[in-house]
Amino acid sequence: MISLISPSEIKNPTSIAIGSFDGLHAGHRKLIKSVVEENQFTPTIASFWPHPREVLYNETRLRLDLPDEKLPILEDLGIEQLVLIPFDKSLSKLSAERFVRDILINQLQAKIISVGANFKFGFRRSGDINTIKNTIKDTDIKLKITPIFEDKEGRISSSRIRDLLLRSDLKNAFKILKRPYSFKGKVVKGKGIGKTIGWPTANLEIDGRKFLPGEGVYAAWTTLENSKQKIESVMNLGSQPTINPLLPSAVEVHLINKDIDLYDLNLSVEPVEKLRSQIQFKNINQLSNQIKKDRDKALRIFKNYI
Repeated sequence: MISLISPSEIKNPTSIAIGSFDGLHAGHRKLIKSVVEENQFTPTIASFWPHPREVLYNETRLRLDLPDEKLPILEDLGIEQLVLIPFDKSLSKLSAERFVRDILINQLQAKIISVGANFKFGFRRSGDINTIKNTIKDTDIKLKITPIFEDKEGRISSSRIRDLLLRSDLKNAFKILKRPYSFKGKVVKGKGIGKTIGWPTANLEIDGRKFLPGEGVYAAWTTLENSKQKIESVMNLGSQPTINPLLPSAVEVHLINKDIDLYDLNLSVEPVEKLRSQIQFKNINQLSNQIKKDRDKALRIFKNYI
């Protein structure tokens, strides 16, 4: 598997695409294809970490894919290395021209530079594709520009995927991503209330930088670490209005017809379809009855995937 590496560890010369590549959607894949087909150089993706807006404006930027989640996808697409360029205040003051010369040419030894048509970079985002053209005009470096990718609904973008996921529209998110959306978490101890009412759940600790779908109850596939088997599950994402409305949002997964000790394991969860929004019930019995209905509905949904 390709590794997360720093610019100092890079295997060069490179055919390199630059961008955030968050979601690795259909538009990103066109850009990736443009560097992979230049196989005389090492096909490489370069991204900033952390996101520039986190450093410059103290914004929280939740990611559709964390760096380690990108690795197997990029490998399947033919990329050999993912380079994370450390972004800090010092780098933010670097002019666009110096970024091309110092980072792309001298450090990453790019022979092919591939960017999207709307790519902006450098101090105050002053650089664009014309900056790259002018900086490399007396070299043997080739610039490849990928047009903005659109479908009948408009521009393909990470923002559009986030909006679909927030609305729990997993089917249309799948169409843009070209793959199911998923997230990982470590099973941590909960209050054990689900087990007392016959519906044991695994409480997941999710990386706080990971973007999650809208709150609700979902049919979901769950995969245990070191396993490829997908297990039919019901997932609750959000608060627990019946148990304690004041508790913070959480991710809980109930494995259907499975009795497995999951504590301390890492699970991968792939939400398939939203079953319902969250409801505050009058008592635990009503909650238990609803979970049974959720399970039965989820099983009907899973029949379409067999």
